[in-house]
Amino acid sequence: MIPIPLVVTVLGGWSAIYLADTLLTTSKTYKNSYEEWLSSKGLSISPFHIRWQTTIFNRLFYKWGRWKPNFLYIWFNLGMVFGILAMFGSMILLGKTLAQTLHQMMADSPGTQNDRMLQVVVPGVNLPISQLTYFFSTIFISGVIHEVGHGVAAIRETVRLNGFGMFIFVAYPGAFVDLFTTHLQLVSPVQQLRIFCAGVWHNFILGLLGLLILFPLPLLLYPFYYTGVGALVTEVLEDSPASGPRGLFVRDVVTQVQDCTIKNVDDWHTCLADISQKPQTGYCITSVTLQQLHFPSRVYKRLDGSVECCSNNSLTDVCFSYNGNGPSQQYACLPARKAIQASLECRSNVDCQKAAANSVCAIPSIENQTRLIKVKHPPQLDMLFIGYPVHLEFGVSLSSFIPRYNFLSIDIPVMIETFCKYLISLSGALAVINAVPCFALDGQWILNSFLEATLTSVIVEKENRELLGFFILLGGSALLTANVVLGLWMVTAR
Repeated sequence: MIPIPLVVTVLGGWSAIYLADTLLTTSKTYKNSYEEWLSSKGLSISPFHIRWQTTIFNRLFYKWGRWKPNFLYIWFNLGMVFGILAMFGSMILLGKTLAQTLHQMMADSPGTQNDRMLQVVVPGVNLPISQLTYFFSTIFISGVIHEVGHGVAAIRETVRLNGFGMFIFVAYPGAFVDLFTTHLQLVSPVQQLRIFCAGVWHNFILGLLGLLILFPLPLLLYPFYYTGVGALVTEVLEDSPASGPRGLFVRDVVTQVQDCTIKNVDDWHTCLADISQKPQTGYCITSVTLQQLHFPSRVYKRLDGSVECCSNNSLTDVCFSYNGNGPSQQYACLPARKAIQASLECRSNVDCQKAAANSVCAIPSIENQTRLIKVKHPPQLDMLFIGYPVHLEFGVSLSSFIPRYNFLSIDIPVMIETFCKYLISLSGALAVINAVPCFALDGQWILNSFLEATLTSVIVEKENRELLGFFILLGGSALLTANVVLGLWMVTAR
């Protein structure tokens, strides 16, 4: 569900802007001066939309558009090829995504997690509020680079640039270039293709740049941070089961969860996912230890079928089940830390026979889906966690980068890594979506120019080519709309 404070802030801000604009435009005293001020600044205001256009960057665009003509010719030709392939590829990708969504709707409930190739992102629903800065900043950068591509390509093809601008629609920032339409219509279809494809091409390059930073990031930060030896704790939620005097603390390095070695953050998620899917791990405990630590208690079954043999008031004792000499299952209430701190993990008594004589595999008897998990974070004592693994997983934030010196920030690598991931995904998504042959997107103009460049000798009549393009655009628009609508429904129905 979208957080109410976020909705109130956005709606309240736009209401205040629209009210002030209405008052000033209807005022006899300030109307003329206010409209002149808006015009001089290149501003225009409408409900949920603010637009700013300027010519101060025109000289810079002309400088870039005339830089190394041969290189730019090759560069935008590559962009043209990519844009055409992206136009066809985006239709295939949207088709597969729609099929996945429909299959998900028929097979599972709307709230089930899925792995669709493209997903609708809604702040506060499937996008954490804490990461809105990354989201909007990468959208803005991707939009600016996209429009810079169009502008530079237009100058290269001798199309006049009227200006460059930025806008905010609801909460989403963006950019645009204003090209002289008459010049754009006079150039050849191939030249138009270079201009129209330049936006998605530059988004692809921007995403590729993010990859080139993300993958060698451990090497780039090697003089200051080391990796591969554990996962550094950067934050522990206050109400998380991992908090507390014997829990995890910021700057602790997690090296092991149960018998699963942790070398980075991915290992943390993989190990906990594996633990949640497998039965509870047992611990090799000698008969002598059982006799020393066990104290008698009433044994009873819980509603879920599991067995409890400890007092309800006990916070540190856990009920263990084991097979002794007799055929029946036996139970013992033991202080968890003392019982398992030096014990080997096991699945059955056979695993314990190699460890020590007269030892049994004692398995914690706890509620279904919950687990007793031992987390190593030396030099502190192991943390013992009882509960759902997913609560432990998302109650703790970790980083794969461990500072070599205490004065170094633990947040910088995380910020770079997160920013690059958002840049890759959002810039890539912008390239895919804009390449779709859909009304009002770059794909519309790419398709029209492509048909003019390739089908003039096959379909002689221009009206017939335009009719073919219309039907393709209609199909692409319907496909994109279906993906967005069903995607929103799947996300908000969780």
